[in-house]
Amino acid sequence: MTPRQERVGLLCAALCALNGAFVPAVAKFTAAHAEPGFVAAVTSLFGGLFAAIVLGLRGDLRVLARPAMTPRLVALAALGTTAPSYLFFLGASRASAIDAVLCLQCEPAYSLLLAWLVLGHRPTARRVAAIGVLLAGIGFAVGAHGVSGSTGVWILLATPLCWQLSHLIVLRRLVGMSPSVLTGARYIHGGILLTLGWLLSGGLNRLPDATVFLGQLPWLALQGMVLSFGGTLLWYGAITRLDLARSTAIVVPSVPLLSLGASFAVLGEVPTAQQWIGLLLTGAGVMAFVTAPHATTAPA
Repeated sequence: MTPRQERVGLLCAALCALNGAFVPAVAKFTAAHAEPGFVAAVTSLFGGLFAAIVLGLRGDLRVLARPAMTPRLVALAALGTTAPSYLFFLGASRASAIDAVLCLQCEPAYSLLLAWLVLGHRPTARRVAAIGVLLAGIGFAVGAHGVSGSTGVWILLATPLCWQLSHLIVLRRLVGMSPSVLTGARYIHGGILLTLGWLLSGGLNRLPDATVFLGQLPWLALQGMVLSFGGTLLWYGAITRLDLARSTAIVVPSVPLLSLGASFAVLGEVPTAQQWIGLLLTGAGVMAFVTAPHATTAPA
């Protein structure tokens, strides 16, 4: 890796973290002004439109239509975009932006469990301990809602599971596929699936009025093209120039801290003392997880 590649990789990682910090706040804002299914569908359609332009310029758009690959790419889109997008916006409409970013930090726990059960990667003691600290931080921070928690919190906690299941499709069924095609498939196919689901559920009867729609349109475009598609491309730009562990160590712990500023700037939300403590515990757990030695493969 050349010094220039490293600098570009570090810039991509920093921009990815900054981009990710605004995702919960903007999602809370858009989902509060329109039905979550509508927000998810339009956001993904904007991301899919931008993805189609990028793939078309690269000459890769035809790959999405190959009969042998289409079922796998649609499955990837369903688990990587359709289901988690709907869950995320539904959860964001029922919880605070700070709770949203905290709940999404449970993804390493799903990663550890699925990698062990499906890929045979035995977790190290340090990673198990890190997950314990991470989950304790999330539980403490969102515990202000009571033992049962809000429905939004439970929905948000389920969202990262879909992302992790989509990663298994990539690792098992789409090995060697370029990052741009994978990203494009997620947003193009995912946007179509979300729109079909929204229409079949009677979405046209729940359309926001024209004033709300026109006011939301720039935010939905930003959410789809920049925060969703752009954030994914920045992530791939980082991990193709830096190693995965280094990219993760830069991006993942930074997002919760940066999101506090974004949530205040967009929504005026200020974390409570309990959320601050939970955030620090969560960040410590994530940092310990991503800097731990790689998991080993369990013997047959």
